[in-house]
Amino acid sequence: MGNNRFYTADGFCDVMPGMCKFKKESEGKLRELFTTYGYKEIETPGIEYMDVYTDGDFVDAEELYKLVDKKGRLISARYDGTIPAARFAATIMKDVNPPLRLCYIENMYRFDQIGGGKQSEFTQAGVELLGASGSLSEAEVIALAIRACLAIGVNDLQISIGQVKLFEGVMRQLGVSKKQAELIKDAIDSKDLVSLDRIARELMLSDFDKETILMLVELQGGQEVIDKLMARVADEGAIAALKNIAEVLKILDEYGYAKYVTVDFGLLGSLDYYTGMIFKGFTYEVGFPIVSGGRYDNVMKTFGRELESVGFSMSLSLVMTALMRQGTSMPEPKVEVIVGYDNNVEGARAGAIKYAQDLREQGTSVVLDVNNLSHEQLDEFASKNEIDVVVFIDEV
Repeated sequence: MGNNRFYTADGFCDVMPGMCKFKKESEGKLRELFTTYGYKEIETPGIEYMDVYTDGDFVDAEELYKLVDKKGRLISARYDGTIPAARFAATIMKDVNPPLRLCYIENMYRFDQIGGGKQSEFTQAGVELLGASGSLSEAEVIALAIRACLAIGVNDLQISIGQVKLFEGVMRQLGVSKKQAELIKDAIDSKDLVSLDRIARELMLSDFDKETILMLVELQGGQEVIDKLMARVADEGAIAALKNIAEVLKILDEYGYAKYVTVDFGLLGSLDYYTGMIFKGFTYEVGFPIVSGGRYDNVMKTFGRELESVGFSMSLSLVMTALMRQGTSMPEPKVEVIVGYDNNVEGARAGAIKYAQDLREQGTSVVLDVNNLSHEQLDEFASKNEIDVVVFIDEV
């Protein structure tokens, strides 16, 4: 027998009391916030049939923690919150009129995702707005994502907004094939200007068209970058995408959150999953987005119900990693009072129990000595454990 019983599996970790307290308090703040926006919390199973994720090509099967049930059917640990929420809305809530506002805070499991603060098991919070289209619904979700970050202490926040329809429109305008567009997308994702230059030469694009593609990588900012690209596009889909981003920016300014937002035309995500606006949220000290979201209008079709959809998810685990690296303190829960008693005095124990209970009713954190320590020993114990108040019952 090995010694693995002493350790946690790769990608999994224990949570210390201070971090656990901060995490649970943060979850409470997020629940309260989501409720104020009209979102209703749901819980989905920790185990789903693997088809939930793979039939719509939402997730690579290699990233799933896979199991087999007694009947030989493939099942998997919950990978994310969005896909189960879509299944939930299409089945359990199939007769509920849209728009549906759903939220969740649950643990997710992703195989081979560790490193840089990522874990194979992590807590994800998110919201899904189902059955609503247009810029106002998208701005609501982004605004709520910003509020969620601020509520749990992420003040240094940058939200980048993109639009996959813009990329698709530019590719149509340039007459680029789907296969070639995928190569260009990969180069834009990695900001590989050398590859983009090579692809442009292979496609024999004009200097003007090559500059347009490069602008998808290089342009970041506000309304001014939208105006620059608007002057270069003719495809109706691309124009509509730029107008969508402009409207989202305007609404977010009305929310008072424009300072957190930057347009990034190189933010594309999965073209098979996202169908419009896409956004990611970043803070310093972690190299991954702590928030991801966007419009995904085709997901619900997989489960037999057609609803426009937009939402976001936040990795609470990554947020905690970032905050700790930024210097946020997560002290352990503090015991304020310890109560002991003289075991030789009749009624002292009952008095100690009542005294402790009375303090707890007032919201004070109290421990009752269960080791029959003397008054002197109790003082020593309290000093070592940073307990400020010692009460010793030795008379009734």
